[in-house]
Amino acid sequence: MNEIWLRFLNGADVDSLAIGPDDAIAAIEDVVAAHGRGETVFEPRTHLVPDNGGAGHFNILRGHVTPLGMSGVKVVGDFVPNYQRGLPSELAMLTLYDPQTGVPLAILDATWITEMRTGAMTAVGAKHLARPDSRILGHVGARGTAFANVTLLDRLFPLEEIRVTSRRPESREAFAEQLRAATDTPVRVVATADEVYDGADILVEATRLQEPQPLLRTAAVRPGAFVVPYGTISAVELDLLDVMDKVVVDDWREAQAGRFGALRAHVDTGRLTEQSLYAQLGEIVSGRKPGRERDDERILFWHRGLSILDIALGHLILRRAEAAGTGTMLRYR
Repeated sequence: MNEIWLRFLNGADVDSLAIGPDDAIAAIEDVVAAHGRGETVFEPRTHLVPDNGGAGHFNILRGHVTPLGMSGVKVVGDFVPNYQRGLPSELAMLTLYDPQTGVPLAILDATWITEMRTGAMTAVGAKHLARPDSRILGHVGARGTAFANVTLLDRLFPLEEIRVTSRRPESREAFAEQLRAATDTPVRVVATADEVYDGADILVEATRLQEPQPLLRTAAVRPGAFVVPYGTISAVELDLLDVMDKVVVDDWREAQAGRFGALRAHVDTGRLTEQSLYAQLGEIVSGRKPGRERDDERILFWHRGLSILDIALGHLILRRAEAAGTGTMLRYR
């Protein structure tokens, strides 16, 4: 029997490859287009909620990307109190497989992947759905994915101001300092979500609430705005969709799955249905439906995080690691 070896890439290995944001955005846009063409296979995520007093839960994502010839499974924790232990709230591991034989190819620390693919998906959505002249970005939440959200949007738009806030003052101040080190765009820290969203062109909600609370209010969404709510627990008002000209999701099956998600109540109460939905983003990126058609359109994009995004970035990392000889080879059998 032939020996089987796989490549293990820890966090330092992944960082050493220095995957650039433009490469990440391109990989995500390509796989979203593949989804729109029906060239991906995946099941909606499942949740494992341990008996841990509400400390957090695991998300399990499984998928296959035909053009890449790769399948994968990611397990990512969502543990909000981890900051008290000096740990990221989201720690992830991705395993990649040959879809023709089932042979495991790699094990990766997918924490960076989770952060980058989320920010890149926000950016790809904005590229097709936000006004090109968007000037003010309002971002609520300083979670691990927040930095990628803001910095990738800053690359795509002529922003004149970035406004940020989060629940803990020390968190939002640290987030702002991190952003100021990465961009010349002015970053303003404010105390409330209302201040963040007032007059913003792009409104991102990435909070970590313990229970629903309306932070992104319907009245804050002005004509021409692009809205991205993707917090685990709803932080939007129930009538938010009433003012939207278009509602776009990453995948409609994913939008209906699980007990979490920013628009969970809207789906469960019938305010968002397959009939009222405008499109899945892949339909727009692949050219099957138009994205933004007027400057005054209010457009909402809800992305929950698809396994195929993880596989796309995992594939990119694995190929770069193979070329560079990075990582540790482990004998599987």
